[in-house]
Amino acid sequence: MKLSLLISVLIVFCQLSLSLSSSTQQAKCKAWLVQSIPTDMPQLSLVPGVLSTADVFRWLAGNSTKRLDIMAQYWQLVAEPDDPRSGDFGYSKEEMQRFGAQEGLDVYKAIENAADRNVRVRFLQHSGVYPDYTKEPSDVASGRPNVKNVTLLLGNWWGSGIVHAKVWISDRRDMYIGSANNDWKSLTQVKEVGIYFAGCRKIAKMVEIYYNNLWTLASLNASEYTTTAWDQQWQINRTVPCWSYFVPAKERCRSPLPHPFLKLKYVADYPTLSDPFMFQVPLDTPGYSNGTTASSYSSYLSFAPPELLFKNFQTDEQAWVDTIKSVGTRAVVRINTMDWLGQSQYTKQTVYWPSLSSAISEVVFSKKATVKLLVARWSHFINNTDDYLKHLLYTNVLCHSSSRNHCKGRVEIKYYEVPGYNSTGPALSKGSRTGNTYPGYTRVNHGKYAVSDVRAHIGTSNLVWDYFYTTAGVSFGTYDTAIVSQLQQIFDADWNSPYAVPVEPLQGLAFAS
Repeated sequence: MKLSLLISVLIVFCQLSLSLSSSTQQAKCKAWLVQSIPTDMPQLSLVPGVLSTADVFRWLAGNSTKRLDIMAQYWQLVAEPDDPRSGDFGYSKEEMQRFGAQEGLDVYKAIENAADRNVRVRFLQHSGVYPDYTKEPSDVASGRPNVKNVTLLLGNWWGSGIVHAKVWISDRRDMYIGSANNDWKSLTQVKEVGIYFAGCRKIAKMVEIYYNNLWTLASLNASEYTTTAWDQQWQINRTVPCWSYFVPAKERCRSPLPHPFLKLKYVADYPTLSDPFMFQVPLDTPGYSNGTTASSYSSYLSFAPPELLFKNFQTDEQAWVDTIKSVGTRAVVRINTMDWLGQSQYTKQTVYWPSLSSAISEVVFSKKATVKLLVARWSHFINNTDDYLKHLLYTNVLCHSSSRNHCKGRVEIKYYEVPGYNSTGPALSKGSRTGNTYPGYTRVNHGKYAVSDVRAHIGTSNLVWDYFYTTAGVSFGTYDTAIVSQLQQIFDADWNSPYAVPVEPLQGLAFAS
C-alpha cells in the first residue's frame, strides 16, 4: 500500500515537473517591436519599450554560437565618405559621426566576430547596389570556410524581381523580420519597423524553411526550371518556375523544393486559402507595459512569391488583405508603407493591381471602418503614386454618393516626410559642394506594416504588385494584443506628428463630412 502510494506520488510529481518544464519552455519565446528612427526628428514622440534595429542586429550576431543566417537585398554597413561613387561622398568625419555611421560598422564587426568564432554563417542576397554590390559579404566569406555567401537573381526565375526580404536567424531560435536593410543608413537615417524574437525555435524553424528554399534556387539552373506562361489572373505573359500554379496543370513540373505547397486542383493561380496555417506560440512581450507575461494568440507567417510557399502557408498578398479585412465594425485599420502603387512597376507588360485598394474600399463600405494610410514621400518617390492615392480617396465620395448607401466609413491618407528628404545625396560632386545635407538614399519612412483593431502584420514588401509575385518577401502576423497595441502606438506617433501631411483629394471631388 505504501509502495503503491509512493509510486502514485512520484507519477504526479513527474507529470507536474514535465508540465512546468513545458510551460517554461513555451514562455521563453519573447518578442519585441523594433524601430530605426532617423536623427534630427525632435518632434516625433517615442514609443516606450521598442528596441533599436542596430542593437538587435548586434545581439543576433554577437550572441550566435552555432549558426547565423542573414538574408538581405544589399549590404552597405560600412560608410564610404571617401569614395566618389558613394552617396556618402564628401561628408566630414564629424558629419558621419553625427549621422550615426558608426552603428553600421559595429554591426559589420559583430558579424565578422561571429565568423571568427567559427559560427556557421550563411549570407543570401540580391546582387547588391552600386557601388559596393556584394563586396561586404564577400569580404567576410573570404578565407573563412565556415562562411557561405550566395547571390540569387530572381529575375532569372520570374523575369524580374529581387531578394527583398530582410531576415536574420541566429542559432535557429532568435530572429529579426522587418524592413531594415544591411545598411548603416537603415540604422540611423531611415525609419524602419520590424520584430525581434528571442528563444522562438518554432517560428525560426518555419522561416528557415523559406530561407532554404531560396538557397536551393541559387544552386539550380533557372533555365531548366522556368517557362513562359499566360497568367490568367493578371492577364500577361510572364516567366515563372515550371511548378507554378500559373502554369496549366498538365504542363507543370515537379517542384525541386523540399517542402511542397498544397496540391490544389482546378486552379490557374494561387487562390485565397480559407484556413491558412496559423500557429499558437505563447509570446512574452517584455517591451509592452501590459504584456509582460506570455499569452497564446494565433500567429502566422506569409511569403512571396507564391511559388516558394510550402505546406498550407498563405501568400503575402492574402495576409495583407486579410489584415485589412480583420478590422471590426466602425474600427480603424492603419497601413504604413514606403511605396504604394496600384499596378506593377518592373514588368514588360503593366499589371493593374486593385487587391489592397479593393480591400480598403470594402471595409469602408461594409464595416463602416476608417482606414488610415501613411505613404512615404522622399527623393525617389514614384511619380504616379499620387494619382493612385487620389483614386483611393475617391472611395469617400462613392461611399456617400447615394442616400440609400449605409456607408459610414472613410479613407484618410497622409504623406510622411522625414526632414531633409529633399536634400539627400553626396556632399561633393566633381569637386564642388552639392548643397546636400544628408547622404543619398536616406530620410525616408521605409517600414511596411498594417494593424487593425485585432491583428498586426509586419512585413518586408512595398505595396506594389511586383513585391508579391516576383520578389522575395516575408511577413509575420499575430492577434497578440500587446503587439497589436504597441504597433498602433508606433503608427499613431507618426500619423499625429508634424511630419505627416494630408494627401489632397481630386480637385472638385473632395468629400464634405
